[in-house]
Amino acid sequence: MYAVIAGGGKVGRAIAGDLLAEGNEVAVIEMIPERLEALQQRHDLLVIAGDATDVRYLEQTRLQRADVFVATTRTDDVNYVSCQLAKISFDVPRVLSRVNSPRNEALFQTMGIEAVSTTTLISRLIREQATVGELIHLYTLRAGQVNLVEIDVPHDFPGYKRNVSELTLPMESVLVCVFRGEATLIPRGDTRLAAGDQVIALTTPDLEDALRASILDPTAP
Repeated sequence: MYAVIAGGGKVGRAIAGDLLAEGNEVAVIEMIPERLEALQQRHDLLVIAGDATDVRYLEQTRLQRADVFVATTRTDDVNYVSCQLAKISFDVPRVLSRVNSPRNEALFQTMGIEAVSTTTLISRLIREQATVGELIHLYTLRAGQVNLVEIDVPHDFPGYKRNVSELTLPMESVLVCVFRGEATLIPRGDTRLAAGDQVIALTTPDLEDALRASILDPTAP
């Protein structure tokens, strides 16, 4: 399988590594020089320095022969435009996107873009050829009224260290797992969250903001 990934940040690198480890061919489009260098040092893959919303750089990946296109940047507008180009201009069979704001998921899905919000779920979609609908069936509770969300603790919270038991989580919210580098932690009361952690949680749509605040406010009791 040949996959083209827009974005060489943490999410893009993780997905590229997963796919390459399984013998797939991968190309990544990225603009930031430091990320380009990290990709070239860690992986044997095609790296294009450019903007994924510009057809010229998409052409350099030979996107017309790709089996899947994945947009992984932190900007939903960039992800949306690059996915639309992949679908319309290059006729890529599968187009997936990281969606940073859950409120945008419906827009992506309306345009035929498989929208998911975590690195792990994107990797699983590609590897297992599962559809977003199948994945939602596995991870959604209460007939679609509970969302699986990703909350990244910024690296610039150097003093951030809090036990899960210390968090004032909303009543209808639960932490599912914590990704820390290459490690996956199952959170318990004495699990200590730290800067750079990627927290995966279940919550209701109306409590998502409160959940994020309870985790990301380092001064919260």
